[in-house]
Amino acid sequence: MTSTKIPNIKLNNGIYMPVIGYGTFNSFKENEVGDATRVALEVGYRHIDTAWVYKTEEEIGDAITQKIKDGLLKRSDLFLASKLWNTHHRPELVEEMCRESLKSLQTDYLDLYLIHWPFAVKAGGKTSEIDGRRPHDDVDFIDTWKAMEELVIKGLVKSIGVSNFNIQQLKRLLAADLRYKPAVNQVEVHPYYTNNELLDYCKQENIVVTAYSPLGRGGADSSGPGKSLNVHEDKTIKQIAAKYNKTTGQIVIRWGIDRGYTLVPKSVTPARIKQNFEIFDFSLTEEEVKTISNLNQDYKCVHLNQYKDYPEYPF
Repeated sequence: MTSTKIPNIKLNNGIYMPVIGYGTFNSFKENEVGDATRVALEVGYRHIDTAWVYKTEEEIGDAITQKIKDGLLKRSDLFLASKLWNTHHRPELVEEMCRESLKSLQTDYLDLYLIHWPFAVKAGGKTSEIDGRRPHDDVDFIDTWKAMEELVIKGLVKSIGVSNFNIQQLKRLLAADLRYKPAVNQVEVHPYYTNNELLDYCKQENIVVTAYSPLGRGGADSSGPGKSLNVHEDKTIKQIAAKYNKTTGQIVIRWGIDRGYTLVPKSVTPARIKQNFEIFDFSLTEEEVKTISNLNQDYKCVHLNQYKDYPEYPF
């Protein structure tokens, strides 16, 4: 186990969140995510990011429970995040899905619970098919948010936030009569999609950004604009990596931290999980951060194009 002290970032409710987490988005083979989570915890990760739709919560719960029993950590050492899926935006369904996640994760509370997407789809029996289009459900995400606030009041979650919300959607949410302001907006950010305007707005509103797909590779729906960009093959990033004797992935993760947001890189390879965590012994110069930021091509990995015609589709 590493003795690395993980820097935290303070959320707008006073709670601290580790700047790097272990991401569990994407398809896994059976037992793969459980084994990978155990490795991540042994390496030193204390922020685990999952979602109901990923179908990884049970294995993650088993891994965490095992490591707590082994004496590696206490539940209070962890920052555990999950997400409300689109089928459960109706206020009366929000707590049901949250409790299902709690049961799978074998915990009494979540440190962070996010609305996964700003649009709702009809349930008609729950689905974990992230690609499958479902009929639109006319639910205002502000009403969903009010139900999320109740989870905080009941002690089921400590912090609440959103994911994949654009600036206009955040403005509409913040203009509502809220008990709790969103603490986090989890969105795609990487060198080819720097998302500057959204990051600036979130900073202005004291909302922490968490980057998914921080290395530029998407998951189940990565239908980009007919081209493929790979940060690991980028000459600029490779040159900076050589200077610091680091991998390209480590440089990109460090770039994100130096820009002021949190990240949840995903890997199932033990060596890569460890590498992704070994980014606290150096920092990039201000000029290097700008140089990598200039690689931006507004190239998104994750789209969910099948929902483009829905009123609250964010892209």
